[in-house]
Amino acid sequence: MNKFLARLAPVVLAAQMLAGAALAQQPTPAAIAAAKELVELKGGSQMFDPVINSIVEQTKGALLQTNPQLAKDLNDVATQLRTEFAPRRDELMTEAAKRYAMRFSEAELKELTTFFKSNLGKKMIQQEPQVLDETFGFVQQQFGPRVAEEAMNRYRTEMKKKGHNL
Repeated sequence: MNKFLARLAPVVLAAQMLAGAALAQQPTPAAIAAAKELVELKGGSQMFDPVINSIVEQTKGALLQTNPQLAKDLNDVATQLRTEFAPRRDELMTEAAKRYAMRFSEAELKELTTFFKSNLGKKMIQQEPQVLDETFGFVQQQFGPRVAEEAMNRYRTEMKKKGHNL
């Protein structure tokens, strides 16, 4: 029994240290507030509104599949729910802020906020969605198909070495 306890002690100590480290990483309310301002500056409300609308529409779609004759009433309820759930966007913004606050210090968050309030930061916020859209378009239309074809050729080559013709 003493040998068991002797082996268990380091495990318990390590668990306590990890728990303490996790608690130490909890962001302060001031850091969360700074992060929330950053999320708002970066367009959090525009980013999270579609999430709520999508949830409402996906749920409506699932219900329509089981009972298509309820379309008009389900559309009415969907309109009501989009309005009713709109304040839930704040919940998403707070969660995003917490995640920023766990990765950046309060000072860093304030520095980022200052940057995004600058002319260059405003330009970044304005241009970033277009850059991302163009990048994703490139991935879907050019990069993805090209790399998929290369991967298929490599699979065929490597599988042929193993005696399989694909």
